[in-house]
Amino acid sequence: MNQPSLPHALHRADQARALDRAACLQPDLSGRELMERAARAAQRLVAARWPQARRVCVLVGGGNNGGDGYALARLLRRAGREVRVLSLVAPERLRHEAAEACRDWRAAGGSVEPWRGGLPEDAELLVDALLGIGLERPLREHWAEAVRALNAHPAPVLALDLPTGLHADRGAVLGEVVRASATISFIVLKQGLLTGAGPGCCGRLHWDSLGVPEALLVAAPASARRIDWAGQRACLGVRRRDAHKGQCGHVLVIGGAPGMSGAARLAGEAALRAGAGLVTIATHPAHAALLNLTRPELMVHGVEHGGDLGPLLARADLVAIGPGLGREAWGRGLWQRVLECRLPLVVDADALNLLAEQSLRRDDWVLTPHPGEAGRLLGCGTAAVEADRFAALATLRQKYGGVLVLKGAGTLVADADATPPAVCSDGNPGMATAGAGDVLTGVVAALIGQGMDAGGAARVGVCLHAAAGDRAALAGERGMIAGDIIEAVRALADGRENHHA
Repeated sequence: MNQPSLPHALHRADQARALDRAACLQPDLSGRELMERAARAAQRLVAARWPQARRVCVLVGGGNNGGDGYALARLLRRAGREVRVLSLVAPERLRHEAAEACRDWRAAGGSVEPWRGGLPEDAELLVDALLGIGLERPLREHWAEAVRALNAHPAPVLALDLPTGLHADRGAVLGEVVRASATISFIVLKQGLLTGAGPGCCGRLHWDSLGVPEALLVAAPASARRIDWAGQRACLGVRRRDAHKGQCGHVLVIGGAPGMSGAARLAGEAALRAGAGLVTIATHPAHAALLNLTRPELMVHGVEHGGDLGPLLARADLVAIGPGLGREAWGRGLWQRVLECRLPLVVDADALNLLAEQSLRRDDWVLTPHPGEAGRLLGCGTAAVEADRFAALATLRQKYGGVLVLKGAGTLVADADATPPAVCSDGNPGMATAGAGDVLTGVVAALIGQGMDAGGAARVGVCLHAAAGDRAALAGERGMIAGDIIEAVRALADGRENHHA
């Protein structure tokens, strides 16, 4: 994402509401004052991003989110912009701070027009102030109609606090959702903004504390933690000057059934680029002799069945299994043999699909499912996983143990039960390409081999992988391939660059 500076603490809607109530009890703060501060923060963003937008249309609802919209409309009008307010809730039905903000808008000369199904064609900026963080059911009727109109209009959309139709906690779409150009979140960041549909709906994400005392923000328990490469890169440290390959980990990659050798190759090369001292690939004999022709640093062994893995397992420090493994007899035999060893494991792809048939639990593995694989592990569909990624993550960890990485937009990482899950805010849609997950498998395995605990390796590896994708995307998101990500991993994983950054 490469977003502006954002807090690391993420919160659910109920936590945000509790913090809002606590803030209103502070000296010189009230609900009305917080609304005015939200409007001023949004006005500053409008001035910075859309200074030439003279005609602004604000869509307002009936709660505090609508009140923020009325307050912003008043400030924009005062600044010389032409502002129209379209309301989906009659002004006489407004209560408390929202009613006050509406009265102030009218007292300043503004008018309120009822929603009649369309937006002004000449609007140069649209503001979504329809619904806030309390939405729990799919949008219907004129609410859904208004969201569709916002999305169909050519003007950019600024969402206040949360795009209408996005679940604040789950990052799921509730029927229809605003696809904003930018979102400004107030007081705390809501966890749903950063995962699932959130990143695709909020556009450029901004945040303002509204001057809520730092002590209140720090004391508020977080439901999740945002992580990114800027914060994780220092965990790599600097490699000792007298280091040798035997101290940097020997990763054994197992996979590559006929027709799928590239997956194991990508995982192996990624492990080398992320700093592994040695990488061995155990793959199908049909292509073993060819797999490392252009990367001779990889040690490749053809294995006919699980019994052939014994000597390779004896020399390895850990195993990464799954890329291109397949679910036929060959892959199943290797998987069963690996389960007998006590080496740390990074489990991906078809190894996860085989695991779904057995439902084993271990504490020494990292599982890296995408939503489809997660659904198979949980016995549900992909849509159910995406409807609540945080719940799926927690259930996966409870059922299978170890460290869980739920891939996708806003990748999630779960470690110890008492630790809030982590949400990676780096990455881009260009990484939705074949082999990108195999690269992540190799990166995480390499970091474990270099001495990181599994949870730390998962968090650092996810952020390194995402940041490498962002670097590769500088040449364009569309058409990015997994090899482009591997090329960027090496420069980012250099501890010397991180040490001096």
